[in-house]
Formats: sequence, structure tokens, C-alpha cells
Amino acid sequence: MALTGLCAAALGGAFVQAAHAADPAPQVVASGLKAPWSIAFSGDTPLVSERGTARILALRPDGSAATVATIAGVDGRGEGGLLGIAVHAGYLYAYFTAGDENRIERFRIDGRGSDLRLGPPQKIFGGIPSASYHNGGRIAFGPDGMLYASTGDAGQRSRAQDLNSLGGKILRMTPEGKPPRDNPFAGSYVYSYGHRNVQGLAWAADGKLYASEFGENTWDELNLIRPGGNYGWPEVEGKGGGDKFIDPLQQWPTAQASPSGIAIHGGSIYIASLRGQRLRKVALSAPATATELYVGQYGRLRDVALAPDGRLWILTNNTDGRGQPRPGDDRILAVPAP
Repeated sequence: MALTGLCAAALGGAFVQAAHAADPAPQVVASGLKAPWSIAFSGDTPLVSERGTARILALRPDGSAATVATIAGVDGRGEGGLLGIAVHAGYLYAYFTAGDENRIERFRIDGRGSDLRLGPPQKIFGGIPSASYHNGGRIAFGPDGMLYASTGDAGQRSRAQDLNSLGGKILRMTPEGKPPRDNPFAGSYVYSYGHRNVQGLAWAADGKLYASEFGENTWDELNLIRPGGNYGWPEVEGKGGGDKFIDPLQQWPTAQASPSGIAIHGGSIYIASLRGQRLRKVALSAPATATELYVGQYGRLRDVALAPDGRLWILTNNTDGRGQPRPGDDRILAVPAP
């Protein structure tokens, strides 16, 4: 991917290359989506969650979408609703807001393509604090076969430092929703804590877990996650220094980031940014640097996922009430990994 209009600047301790134009243009693989939140693949079938409608969509090769299920019990007020989805061992897993909790359910997958259907819900985990904002919501299976879920502090900052609370954490569980014996805190689901609102999870080839996190008014973060690690919120936002909390690998002003979904491919982390309206690329070999792509070109970006054909799929999020929808929004854009 050619980059033009290239400039460099020091930002929050990071060296940033900002690309304000990109060539070639992305291919639009789907359009007309309503506040989409997450992309997952069941084999070669792309699945998308819509936050407010609670629909799971299967995309056809022509870009049209078929509703394969509408998840019951979803409360789509504020930032809540149907959030992250993941596919594992013949099941679709869904994280969603349901009244006074966020929960995870799974559904047996039957069929393929637009004929795909979901079986009855099986609730595997609940009791995650919910609110009109800071619900976390990203779920993903790690290379260890365990399910990881990011939770927000749901508006109560003290939850993030409380190991007895599920809020402000990254949780780790078996596919059936049980705490693994090798979790860092015995009998607990907590994998890491001191988080405000993590919305991106991805693993590198060496098994290391990375997470993107929303700050409050100053710094958004990219973190390398260590089992049992304390990432400082609400005592620290961004880099605090010292030994008490783990500092982020990189931080950005909130106006230039609001990082949501992330993907790792070819030695780089790709980060979809909402308020910042850009796709950020961070080299694993130099995690204090970044390259910025598509700055302001497609509006708010909610998720980025690696498709089976090796391209990156970028999910726009301009119809969620905070963006400015453009013709065709919301869309999925496919680009060769730059």
C-alpha cells in the first residue's frame, strides 16, 4: 500500500508517521449496516454483530446480508447492546448487555453461508457490571483455547482495582465458562486488572496478548498483557512510571484515538480508531512507533479483522449516534495488509 502526504511527529513518547491518503482504495464488501460492532468468521462465512438491532448477519459473496439470528434479551441503550462475537469449535459466542449485567452466551452453528443458523442460547457467563457506557465487550479465543473477555468499569472507577469485581478487567475462562486452574488468581476469572474500558484483544505469533484501551480525557493505550498484571486505572491514565503499575507500550491523545478492535498480521498490530477516525499500524518489533492510515477518510472505525484470504476487513461505525453517516454507511472495507 503506497503512502502519500507522509509526515513524522513525536506524540506521547511515540514516533508517528501520519498517512493522509492511501492507494489503492479499499474494496467495499458490505454496506448499509446499522451500528455494527464486531466481525468474526465461521469458516469462510463472515459474521457481523449489530449493537442496537441485536442481529447476527451473515454476508453473502455479493455483499448482501442475511439475518441468521436476533439475540434475545439484548439492551441496546447507550453504548450497550450486542457487542463482541467469536467463533470456536462449532459455536458462535456473543457478549451483550442484558439489563443490569453483561453476559456471554454461545450458540451451536448449523449450516454455512447465508443458510447458516444458530441453535438455542447457552448462557456460559454473566454478572459482568453494565451501564450505559464502559461495557468493554470484546471476546476472543487465545492460542491456548481459552476464551478471553474484556470488561469495562461500567462508570464506577473503583471496580478496576477490586479483584472481587468483574468490572475493569480482562477475564479468562474455558469455552464452557469455567475458571481455568492456571489463571493468575486461584479460583478467579481475572487475568489482568486496572483497566478502564478495553475493546481490542489480539495475539502475536509468539503467544503474547495485546489490548487496546480507552482512556478518559488524556491518554488512550496499547498494552502488552501479562497474567495478573495491574494496568493502573483509575490511579494512572497512560504512562505513570514506577513499579506499581504496568505502563502501556504506546499512548495517544484521546482525540486522536479511541482505539477499539485490533488485529495482528505480518508482524504488525492494526488498531481501529473511533474518535481518531484512522487505522493505526504498530510494528511489534518497534512498539513505540506507529503509522496512521486512512485518517479521516471513512469516519469512525470500530473493528479490524483478518479475513481468510489474508486481507484486513475494516468496520466503520458512523451510524451509532456519534458519527456522521455517509452514503452507504455503515460499511466493511477490505484492504491488503499494508
